[in-house]
Amino acid sequence: MRSSTRTLPALPADAPQSPRSDWATLGRLLPYFWQYRWRVSIALGFLVAAKVANVGVPVLLKYLVDALSIKPGDAVAVLVVPAGLLLAYGALRLSTSLFTELRELIFAKATEGAARSISLQVFRHLHGLSLRFHLERQTGGMTRDIERGTRAVQSLISYTLYSILPTLIEVGLVLALLGTRFDAAFAWITLSALAGYIVFTIAVTEWRTKFRREMNELDSTSHTRAIDSLLNYETVKYFNNEDFEARRYDESLERLRRARLKSQSTLSLLNTGQQLIIALALVAMLWRATEGVVAGRLTLGDLVMINAFMIQLYIPLNFLGVIYREIKQALTDLDKMFGLLEKHREVDDAPGAAALEVREGAVRFEAVSFAYDPARPILHDVTIEIPAGRTVAVVGASGAGKSTLARLLYRFYDVGAGRITIDGQDIRGVTQSSLRRAIGIVPQDTVLFNDTVEYNIAYGRPGATHDEVVAAAASAHIHDFVAATPDGYRTMVGERGLKLSGGEKQRVAIARTLLKNPPILILDEATSALDSANERAIQAELKSVAQGRTALVIAHRLSTVVDAHAIVVLHQGRVVETGSHAELLARGGRYAEMWRLQHSGADAS
Repeated sequence: MRSSTRTLPALPADAPQSPRSDWATLGRLLPYFWQYRWRVSIALGFLVAAKVANVGVPVLLKYLVDALSIKPGDAVAVLVVPAGLLLAYGALRLSTSLFTELRELIFAKATEGAARSISLQVFRHLHGLSLRFHLERQTGGMTRDIERGTRAVQSLISYTLYSILPTLIEVGLVLALLGTRFDAAFAWITLSALAGYIVFTIAVTEWRTKFRREMNELDSTSHTRAIDSLLNYETVKYFNNEDFEARRYDESLERLRRARLKSQSTLSLLNTGQQLIIALALVAMLWRATEGVVAGRLTLGDLVMINAFMIQLYIPLNFLGVIYREIKQALTDLDKMFGLLEKHREVDDAPGAAALEVREGAVRFEAVSFAYDPARPILHDVTIEIPAGRTVAVVGASGAGKSTLARLLYRFYDVGAGRITIDGQDIRGVTQSSLRRAIGIVPQDTVLFNDTVEYNIAYGRPGATHDEVVAAAASAHIHDFVAATPDGYRTMVGERGLKLSGGEKQRVAIARTLLKNPPILILDEATSALDSANERAIQAELKSVAQGRTALVIAHRLSTVVDAHAIVVLHQGRVVETGSHAELLARGGRYAEMWRLQHSGADAS
């Protein structure tokens, strides 16, 4: 009993999601560092040791200054005390640098490892997304998001572990010293200045984050436009639209320029306010210390130590606005990259899916209905049977749904109704990897990697020997062409194979599929870009290769499918005729009309 016709249900659109909180983003990041937890612990130990040594420097400097207040006649003190303090001072300075470098050395593996793991996971996930996502994506903007997200991992670690955390530890140590050695006023001045500085910095940075976000969005947009224009270089030239593209790009750059100026002006406001708070705090601290020295409560060494503490504290605080902004931006960029990991997988392996077992290779489309958009169905209740080892051709006008059959068989999309089986196994119940290993395709529009001819042919079976690549090229009638080029099989094909003609690209695709040697073949207009002589030669080769294999041939040119065991005629997504070439001609139906029109056109030319 045939299933009722129904269209593919509407998919949940990838609607813009509200950004997750910063803590949630950090929570997503932490598991990537869990495997490096011992390195993190050791690095934190070195961090604390470096800060203790750094705080010890002003303390030692105080004793050194006070030691210089000795009487001129005390020769032993003159020689021994300052010399020992100087050596200790140098040792502390060296320890600070040594512990800092050890911290960075220990933690570098964790940072780079986490960045690598996240990038690889995003890369794998993007390959696991459906064809629909990749048809709708904006390549330039997406690659920018991945690039910024990867950098964000290093930025977050750099700013938190190397800037924020050390500063917090140092502030705690300094406040403890000031509060125990001197009166509480020093600690309160320091705390008040820090609180004011942090509140001001966070408030202004939060306010200007929207300008930074706008700047990044415009940066991605301009990058996307530039990439899109360059990828369509020939089309731009065909229509003499270089100036038009330049104007579009310039409009994007102008919006980006205005956003950057706005961002810079708010940054200047932030920096000025920060410096004012720091200046007021320093004046208050030094006034209090100077008063203590005059009153005899403090020594000159105490004054020097307090001043050194303030310098050590406020130098990193000078960059707090930049650091906070960069951390916020890194979290935003990381959130965007994590957002890619949350993109809906339209086609996924069923839980516990088994590997496809190809025994004979019989393919069957059973009452299949499908729509890319629910409002516009493509296939209606299509039933096609391709017996094992047989060749079935599907013909019809453009838009009839021929190439959609190939996409459904490859499971780039799932059917909306009905099912597709291989040797009785519903392809939705097997793993996509095993399904695609069993199928080879020569697509109508061949796109090659920007690499050598050999690489592109060997892509059909990575690890194939050079001799096997040459044999496949010979079978596809491209060996002579490749051998005649100066670099032979090392010839670069250019971006998307643009250095090759359409026919040459098609023959590389055929060689690639022949090298894969699958039990099921899909030939989607496989010879559409070839001249008549090469078409006849390759048709003969493809016919030979198809012997013993199940082959689905999608064709517009009817002369290429006359030898198929069966021909299926699609019209507006429905099967209207099925039979051999002779049977369909004898019926005088749609196939016969298409044959007559194609041959009358050929005779007229």
